[in-house]
Amino acid sequence: MTAKVYVDVLAVFSRDGELIPKAFVWEDGRRYEIDKISKPERCASQKAGENGYRYTCQVGGKICHLMYEENYRWFMERK
Repeated sequence: MTAKVYVDVLAVFSRDGELIPKAFVWEDGRRYEIDKISKPERCASQKAGENGYRYTCQVGGKICHLMYEENYRWFMERK
């Protein structure tokens, strides 16, 4: 099973109550700004097997997935 990497996330709530991640900090301390994001999809992580919301993000021209668990924690999957 792929390792989950819990990350710090800078996020805002819109006036409509939507949770919008803006940046995340990887395990090595580097901060990545999120350029573009899709609406969250309720699903299970394909590799880590956890339920929650998956945000498909574009960071520096690359696509990655940011997961928000039901226990209010953010994680990504290590490749």
